[in-house]
Amino acid sequence: MLECAERDERTLNHKSKSKSRKTPRERDIKRTDARGTAIENDILLKIPDAEYNLVRPHLEFVEVESQQSLHEPGQRLEYGYFPNQGMVSVVIEISDGRTLEVGVVTRQGFAGESLTPGRTTSPYRMICQPPGDGFRVKADALNEILLSAPRLQSRLNRYVRFQLLRLSQIAACNRFHETEQRLARWLLMSQDRLGSEVLPFTHEFLASMLGTGRAIVSIAAAVLQKAGLIQYRRGTVKILDREKLEDAVCECYRVIKQFEAEIEPNVG
Repeated sequence: MLECAERDERTLNHKSKSKSRKTPRERDIKRTDARGTAIENDILLKIPDAEYNLVRPHLEFVEVESQQSLHEPGQRLEYGYFPNQGMVSVVIEISDGRTLEVGVVTRQGFAGESLTPGRTTSPYRMICQPPGDGFRVKADALNEILLSAPRLQSRLNRYVRFQLLRLSQIAACNRFHETEQRLARWLLMSQDRLGSEVLPFTHEFLASMLGTGRAIVSIAAAVLQKAGLIQYRRGTVKILDREKLEDAVCECYRVIKQFEAEIEPNVG
């Protein structure tokens, strides 16, 4: 009986210690800004406490509407953004008004990679779709903080390198692959980021992201819908068969996913 009691006590003590022992991720997930708003951005969650304490007083919580612009090309880049929810599309626009998405930022990343000492403008537009929220930091303050925050600087630099790899792959995709394949890639990556099978995108918006005309996107969407892969209703796209949609996509989707998988383990 005494042995059983001692064993039970050891078991209870072990369970108690197990419950109280938290991983760095579990501790970090409780971070908040100066006003108490929860932090969900991975970069802000994974930097050391000392570096986060440098950033924290400068974080400004912002809520953004669908297709709201955070930055226009050629203007002074006044803020960097750490998303909590939603997606920020980084878009390039040419002189005739056509646009192409060259980057996507979610809570895993940072929008404003053009922020470097001595650089005050960015050639890209940054727009939100769907609505979301996150934190912004004034460019001057962030550049000052980075002088004393090597882990944050390392994470931002690696994220920039991932975006450059992604941009190169998208350039190849736009040159060599059919619109249906490119649309499938964009929808799959959007589902990965939003975690929903129903995506709030119009054909017009998809056309602006893929750098093509609305009519061409409508034809491509009709092909995927006829094959039973997606269902399109006004303003939304529903993924019906993800497995078959992955079969229909070009290799660029898997290449970009591999970039993402390789970048994170190497971030210090």
